[in-house]
Parts: sequence; structure tokens; C-alpha cells
Amino acid sequence: MLLQVASTITGSNQEMSNDQLMEIVYRGLKGRRFLIVIDDIWSTEAWDQMQRIFPNDDNKSRILLTTRLQYVADYVNCPDFPPHSKSFLSLEDSWNLFTEKLFKKDHCPPLLEEIGKHIVQQCQGLPLSVVVVAGLLGKMDPTHDNWKKVEENLNSFFGTVSDRCQSILCLSYNYLPQYLKACFLYVGGFPEDTEINVSKLIRLWIAEQFVKARKDKRLEVVAEEYLQELIDRSLILTGTQSANGRMKSCKIHDLLRQLCRTETRTENVVHVMNGNVLMSLLEVIDDQRRVIGLCNHEEKQVYPPMHSNCTASIARTFISMQFLYYPGFPERICSIVSEFKLLKVLDVLTVWYDFSGVIPQLVHLKYVAAKIKGSLSLAKLRNLQTIILRTLERKELEQPVDIWRMSELRHLIINSSLYISNPLEAENPLFLNNLQNLYLYNSPFIAEIIRRTPNLKKLKFIDDSEHSEWPAILDSLILLEELETLLIKRETIDMNIFSGDILPCKIKKMTLSSNIKKLILLGTRIPWEVVNLLANLPNLEVLKGYRAFDGTDWKVDEDVVFHKLKYLQIVDIGLERWELAAGSDNFLMLEQLLLRGLYELEEIPESIGDIMTLKFIQIKWCGSGVVDSAKRIQQEQESLGNYELQLQITPKVSSFPAKKAGHIKGTFY
Repeated sequence: MLLQVASTITGSNQEMSNDQLMEIVYRGLKGRRFLIVIDDIWSTEAWDQMQRIFPNDDNKSRILLTTRLQYVADYVNCPDFPPHSKSFLSLEDSWNLFTEKLFKKDHCPPLLEEIGKHIVQQCQGLPLSVVVVAGLLGKMDPTHDNWKKVEENLNSFFGTVSDRCQSILCLSYNYLPQYLKACFLYVGGFPEDTEINVSKLIRLWIAEQFVKARKDKRLEVVAEEYLQELIDRSLILTGTQSANGRMKSCKIHDLLRQLCRTETRTENVVHVMNGNVLMSLLEVIDDQRRVIGLCNHEEKQVYPPMHSNCTASIARTFISMQFLYYPGFPERICSIVSEFKLLKVLDVLTVWYDFSGVIPQLVHLKYVAAKIKGSLSLAKLRNLQTIILRTLERKELEQPVDIWRMSELRHLIINSSLYISNPLEAENPLFLNNLQNLYLYNSPFIAEIIRRTPNLKKLKFIDDSEHSEWPAILDSLILLEELETLLIKRETIDMNIFSGDILPCKIKKMTLSSNIKKLILLGTRIPWEVVNLLANLPNLEVLKGYRAFDGTDWKVDEDVVFHKLKYLQIVDIGLERWELAAGSDNFLMLEQLLLRGLYELEEIPESIGDIMTLKFIQIKWCGSGVVDSAKRIQQEQESLGNYELQLQITPKVSSFPAKKAGHIKGTFY
């Protein structure tokens, strides 16, 4: 870098010592006004060494740095010039860059414009890819026939583009610390152009033992830090966010995914195969440690029964990423899995087949996600960290799942006809201190289960039975001091389980954890005066209610203050009047307000518009009074110079079904 700067000043490329070069640069720039551009800087140490050679004469000289690393940008940052994060190029900007590189100052011939834009669109806004595409097309005559051939063979063409980009992108991979390399390469095994569920990715990283303990942090927290590091290094992209702003999904650019696929051939982190190869070349799988199957079927095939002696397979991971169902395919997958006796990770949730006969044999499993039918014994699977089981048929409760000897268990999600066995009846049951995430469906023994899982972060239970033990269940929640997300769903709403003083008393006594950030209620029919008591939860950020609240009037008194609530969603209830205390701050931090199916509500309180943090109001299938008041709020804010408040309205549909008591369907949560 010193030599390049010095040669720009002196015109000479004579090699000297660093000290000599630094003196030449400093003297050459002293008293002059300059712009220095340092492209793609990789470390804070490099900047510390470089900045000493640039004299600061307060003459408006500037230094422009580019880096792929967020921590370098933050380190160099000064208050007047915060780092500027570049987003992907729009199609228009991509096209402008492309034509500038290919045609210089000339315009693209009109005959080539439509095809050219289609080709450029495949670059997905990555400037590096756009420049490489322009360079490749610049080597051929700019005729319609030539570009048409490229358009018809985009896969092979962009294979060449990828090859040209790899040497540059490889730098990002090579500079990764060792503990992040396997995590990054693993992401390349996910299907192309898909949003990757962050929770699933983290669970898999932990099961694969990629995540190492840091001080007193939970492994899930460390894994989130790993992911953020990859994002800060511009290798992974953020995707969708949850209601409280946490990352829900992430993505990877196609070129970086291709880099992962290339590097895994060397590192042998994960082996990705399409369905056809997976079924026909079992011997290829046999020497792979981690196998991910993707769907790439051009036509339906019938697979013959498999006969193989691969009991010595080293495979430790088998994942089917996409939904697959062809004649003979599920049976073949199950047969393959049964041969891999040393599997630690098995995810075949996308395969519609009963794996209950195979799973008990895989005694080394740490992660299992599968469909089952009938009974399942997990007695020998003491190392399980994640259990995700779905039944092929929804039946009455019939099969208990014994988890009370699984000290490593961290995540448990099971659905109808499966239920957790009663810990009071188990032999020497353990306290499951590592369990973070628990999902229960029509499960008995809820209070007993909660008492044995004291460190839960997320608890969801769906229930349509008339529990006589609801007071005990609510009492047990006070034991969950770490609980951050709570979902309660009543599938039938013709009975109010929280009638009387049960819930108000519990909330007043702070039975719910003060750490709760996200509360989702469905079919609970809680009186509005009890909803006001939820303001006592000091960290509550998200409150969602679907037919959850009962009564025609919601009066929020002056002393009711939701201190941290950012997201409020109210769906399909008989609310008619909503009143906030005049001049009060009932919702100090509210950012998003979503109202759906409120046919009788007269209007939104006018003072909602005075909330300084409010960014978004969504009105869906509500009466005209709600719509008109929302529009007035937005207009008033705009008259005050606030154009940040966004309003989204979906009109009421005349044929929309009237609300009534009954079964709650959908995936509201």
C-alpha cells in the first residue's frame, strides 16, 4: 500500500524500506489537499499503520476506505462520518453499471436491451458480478444472436461468472477465523434462493458441535454471535425480522453459496446431493460425513428396494431439505437412514414417511426431526438435544414420550397424539436444566412438566381441554424466571378458562416472569381490565391477541403504562370503544399497531398519533370508523412534518365470515 501511494506522488516504483516510503508519502502530501482511496482494507492494524503517513492540515482532505468487515468500519469511524453500508444495486443501477463497463459512453443498442436486462437481473445486484458479466460479454460481438445464446444458457454462463468471482470472494473466506469456517460452509448446503430459518440453523450448528462455549453464555447466544459475525463480514445476509426486531431468517448470495460448495469439496464439511444421485449412488454417500439431499427431480421415478452393506458408513448427518414424495422414494430414504448407525443429526421432516422404526436404533442422535406414526421409544437416545416430531395422523393422546433422562435436551416440539410422560411417574427423573424451547399440544401434566424445566426461554402450549388445573399451571409459570416468549392457545373459545379472579390474581402477584418479552394469546377471552395488568410486565415488547380479549370497552387509565411495548396486534374481537387517558403516555415505545377484524370498533384513539416512536399502522378488515380515524391520524402527523408514519389498509370484505365461537385455525403465531 505504501509503495502504491508513494508511486502516485512521485511517479517512481523504486522499492525502499517502509520508513523511507512513509517519509516520502508524508512529505509529498504535507500542505496539499488530497483524496486518498484505500480499497478493501482487512484489519484495524493496517489502518493504524497507514493513518500515520497522512498529514492532517485541516484543509478538507479526505480518506475513503472500503472494507468487508463491520468491525473495521466501526474502528475507523469518526462521529461526523458514520460508516455507510452499501446495499445491493437495484436493477436500474445494475443496468447503468453494466452499460458503462461494456459500452463506455455509448448507449446499449435497443435490440439488445431486453435480453441484456434479463441477463443482468441474474447478478442479483452484486456489483462484482455485474462487472464480470460485462467483461465476458465484451469478449463477444454485441449481436442479438450471441446474447440470445447466453440468455438460453444462463446456468453455464453464470458458472463462468462464478469462477471469475471466486478468487475475490475467497479472500472473505480465507480471512475467517477457524471457528466460523465450518458454520459458513454449512450454510451452503441450504437450498438456493431460500430464506434460512435462523432458529433451525442455530440448532443444527449446536448439534454439529460447531459452537463452542463462551464464558457463561448459552450456546444459542454464542451461535447468534457467530451468525452476526458472518453478517458483519458480508458473507451472510439478514432476512426477515420477528415482531420484536430479532432476526427470523437469513440468506446467502448465490455466488457465496457457490463458494461454499467449492470449498466443501476440499474441507469435507458437508456433501450436497440432489435426489436422483442420492438414490442411485449410495456408495457415494458412504464416505461422506455430512449429507444434505436437495430436490432436483425432472421426472417421477420408481426406486427398487435397496440392498447394501454400509454399516461401516462414517455418515454423521443426514438432512433432506425439501419436500419429496415420489413412488418408492420415502421407503428408500428410510432404508438408507437405517444403515447409518452413527448418525448424530437426522432431519427428514420433509419426507412423508413413518420413521418410528428407525429412530430408536440411532442411539448417537443429538438432533432428530421426523414424522412418525404410532408409538416411538426414545429410551436409549440419551444424547438428544433437539426433538421435533410430527405425527402422520392426528389422533387422541395415545403415546407418551419419556424425556426425563435426557439431560442434554434443549428443544422439544411435538404435536397431536404425542405427549410428554408424567415426570412424577418416571424412574429417577432429572431436572432438564438445558431445555430452552418447549412446545406442548393438548398435553397433560403441564404444571409438573414446567416445574422440571426451570430454564425455559420459550414456552408454547395449545390446549382445548377443560383443565381443572389451570390455577396450578399459572402458578408454575412463576418458576420460569428466564422465560421470554409465552404462547397460550385455546383451540375452542366457547369457554372462558380465565373467568373469575384466576388470571387477575396471578398477574397482580407477578406469576408471569418479569423477563417476558413476547406474549401471544389465542382464544383466551381475557377481560380488558386484566389486559391492563400486563403493563406490569416490565420487559414486554410484543403483545398479540387473536380472539384473546373479552369485553366491548378498553379503557386504559393514566397509571397504565406499557414501558417497552413495541408491537401490538389485536385480531377479531368484539371491541367497540377504545379510550386512552388524555395527555398520558400509555404506550411509550410503540412502533407497530395492527388491528384486524374489528368490525364494531368505533375509532382508534386520536392520541395514538402522538406516540413519537410509532412507525406503522395496519388496518385489515375493520369498520369504516377505524379506517377514517387511521387516515386522520396520518394526515395530522403529516401536517406536523412527520412523514415517517406508514398506513396500510385492507378494506373489509362483505363476504368475510362473521366471527363466532368455535375452532381457531391458522398460524397466527
